[in-house]
Amino acid sequence: MFHKILDHLEEWLISALIAGATLLIFFAVVHRYGTGLSIDFSKWAAAHGFSTLAAISLSIFEWFSAWDVSWAQELCIIMFVWMAKFGAAYGVRTGVHVGVDVAINQLEPGSRRKVVLFGLACGAFFTFIIGSFGFRFVLHMYETGQQSNDLEAPMWIVYLAIPLGSYLMCFRFLQVAFAFYRTGELPHTDESHVEGIEPIPGDVMTEAGLKPRPAPVAGGVR
Repeated sequence: MFHKILDHLEEWLISALIAGATLLIFFAVVHRYGTGLSIDFSKWAAAHGFSTLAAISLSIFEWFSAWDVSWAQELCIIMFVWMAKFGAAYGVRTGVHVGVDVAINQLEPGSRRKVVLFGLACGAFFTFIIGSFGFRFVLHMYETGQQSNDLEAPMWIVYLAIPLGSYLMCFRFLQVAFAFYRTGELPHTDESHVEGIEPIPGDVMTEAGLKPRPAPVAGGVR
């Protein structure tokens, strides 16, 4: 139950950050070009005697100018940092990280098992260290009371993504290692699968002259 709740929170957070950053970038671009185009068109209309169009364009320019979006770039950067940290943990859980394991797959099953578990343990240890250093850094930011330049947001909240994302990534490494120890399988993703679309049966593909894609092997070449 806890794992399902954590999985959904992770996915919802990443989706919300992606959607929010996309909308914010779109708004900032519309504001930037809308401001420039409206004043340029107003000058052109006034020069050619279109006073009504010039007045309308000038009103649009003044409306755009009243919006202060200097904070948009900084907020987008912060959102992408948070998205990257939690996205990395999501990648460990779903097996979408790039991995070259050609040599590992040539080992005997027992040796391969030990090497994979050792690699996962190293990943968990490394992310735990990063999370611990990040937590100490966040405490330092909290004590100094530093703020960001544009948003004037507390920097400890901005850098909180480092310990939270790293500790979550450490937990995912341990989760994958425990599952691999029990079942001998690693998480993997099928790039050919699109959510919401059912795969075409093999016999139908054969009749159509298509060759079915072989199923991915757990722990194979990614």
